[in-house]
Amino acid sequence: MELKKDSNAVSIDMLLIVHSEKRRAAQGTHSDRQADPGALPQRRGGLQGVGNGIRRWQRFEGNDVHGTQLTVEVHPRDAMPQLLKKFSLAKRTYVQGLQSDKNGNTRPRQPGTKDAHAYPWDRSSLKSMPLDLRQFEKLDTYASQVTVKSGLDELVSDLLQEAHSDLERVRVIWIWICHHIEYDVEATQEKDRQAFKPTDILRTQKTNCDGYAGLFEKMCRIAGVQCVTVPGYSKGFGYQTGQSFSGEFDHAWNAVYLEGRWHLVDSTWGSGLVDSSTSKFTFLYNEFYFLTHPALFIEDHFPDNKNWQLLKPPQSLRQFESNMYHKSEFYNKGMLSAHPETSVLRTVNGKATITIESRAPTLFMFMLNGKQEHGLLSLRKNGMKLDIYPPAVGTHKLQIFAKGNSDVYSSVLEYTLKCNYVDLSVRLPAELHQPVGPSWFSEQMGIVKPSHPDPIIHTSDGRCSVSFGVEEGISVLASLHGDEGPITEETQRRYIFQLQREKRAELKVQLPQAGKFALKIFVKKRLEPGNYVFVFNYLLCCTNTKVNWPMFPESFGNWGQDNELLEPLSGVLPANRDVSFKLKLHGVAKALVKGQDTWPLTLNQEGYWEGSCSTAGCREIYVMVLENANHNFYSYILKYKVNAQ
Repeated sequence: MELKKDSNAVSIDMLLIVHSEKRRAAQGTHSDRQADPGALPQRRGGLQGVGNGIRRWQRFEGNDVHGTQLTVEVHPRDAMPQLLKKFSLAKRTYVQGLQSDKNGNTRPRQPGTKDAHAYPWDRSSLKSMPLDLRQFEKLDTYASQVTVKSGLDELVSDLLQEAHSDLERVRVIWIWICHHIEYDVEATQEKDRQAFKPTDILRTQKTNCDGYAGLFEKMCRIAGVQCVTVPGYSKGFGYQTGQSFSGEFDHAWNAVYLEGRWHLVDSTWGSGLVDSSTSKFTFLYNEFYFLTHPALFIEDHFPDNKNWQLLKPPQSLRQFESNMYHKSEFYNKGMLSAHPETSVLRTVNGKATITIESRAPTLFMFMLNGKQEHGLLSLRKNGMKLDIYPPAVGTHKLQIFAKGNSDVYSSVLEYTLKCNYVDLSVRLPAELHQPVGPSWFSEQMGIVKPSHPDPIIHTSDGRCSVSFGVEEGISVLASLHGDEGPITEETQRRYIFQLQREKRAELKVQLPQAGKFALKIFVKKRLEPGNYVFVFNYLLCCTNTKVNWPMFPESFGNWGQDNELLEPLSGVLPANRDVSFKLKLHGVAKALVKGQDTWPLTLNQEGYWEGSCSTAGCREIYVMVLENANHNFYSYILKYKVNAQ
């Protein structure tokens, strides 16, 4: 590559790169496809979330940079040193990535030992070279805003105005393509259509995977960066766990030569997704596929030539088919590993367990056959644990989702779950939502130091008491859910009696019968509007078939959370009996019990209001308080029912 002054050249202000066809013809032309290791004459386009359409491979029109001469005019007042520096960098990098054959023709260098990364991933970075993505913020904004004015040369020239290294040149091209080129779903479905040419892609701003890869390669070569297109198999849209790959390849991506070694990119999957239900493409930038670490790239990309895996040792196609597939969002959301490391799980005694390790606290959810049922998902500080109990013998689909730093749960893993035995005694309540048990998330929501750190509570008599600290300004609400027929919201709360003592809440629970129940915990900030937010639930288990506890008394709005009820706890009182009452009530002047008659309660030295009443002739009993001695009306705080005689 040569840079010189020419009296017949165009102005440098136009930054016009003139390709010398005569010089190229004299040196001998060669096919870009032949230069690419292992390129095939046919392949089909593929996108994540898109059905793969078959394409014939066609060599793109237009000249590449092999053996070209750059002819520009440099005016005396122009910044010559800066211009020379820009083009000399491009020249240096381009030459480094080339090899000469015995006839003197240049071709891309095959990946060597220094390009290979040891398998598996060392978890230090998702990238194949050290990167600080913050350094690209200004560059990315610039690249995403550049528009096409005429042809490809001018577009690349405009993009390179802010790029001062080979890495930055590759980055601006990658960002521009990912933010401007749409996946052409309709064209992909037309199997006889020829491959997209760069000129057509710029005009329509649509293409398939071959077009993405070809355009990326062409733009990189104009920019002076060595780049090749790599065909192969992919685990994209329509992929089924454990499926085999054969026949023609379904995808294409690129390898770029930077800082003395090869790196992998996929601008098709970096640009967005297609909704399988609507067949509509959505731009959704995915940083994961820019200079992806080879040990991660191999999870969904298998090149036709094993050298382009850039792995030491390379994987076989059979390994690619059978290996666990972590979606890009698995790593984007900060996941590190998942166990077991197999995509097909088999239950043991009707149960399967999955654990995930993450870099930071993360929210998870799961779906078994499309429903959030039959599992216990507990959060850990750096990951989660899921115990899953399939409801029937056979094959099931298990999906795991993670939230990360965004507001959206994304699918990160999929398993095929094979079950040959169902333990009917482990049936879980349908209303058991996730997560189960307290965790870093419940602490974040204002619930701390729980009395029961484990998600499962066993009770032999159907009663239990759960307590935890509550941060100032937080209100707590709890409800009980089982599978024994529909019950109202009021009833769901009546089997729980809530007490508050010195910033600590206590939930007294009486199960209505034997079985498994979900004890749901909700919170909200008292001074803020809105509804209570679900935080977690416990699984309460009781095998004692003799259990038959009645509900607690009904409480009204004036019943403060810092009040305490010692007796009677049963919301249903026996008929024709004298019943003792003992309560701790704060901020009241007088208290009484009202039935057929009225019985006052007296305040003892311990601070409890005590007294008794007769249930004779009553259907309902009320506890009432006078909040201020100057008031002349009482407020209802508790209501009991009386058994029929």
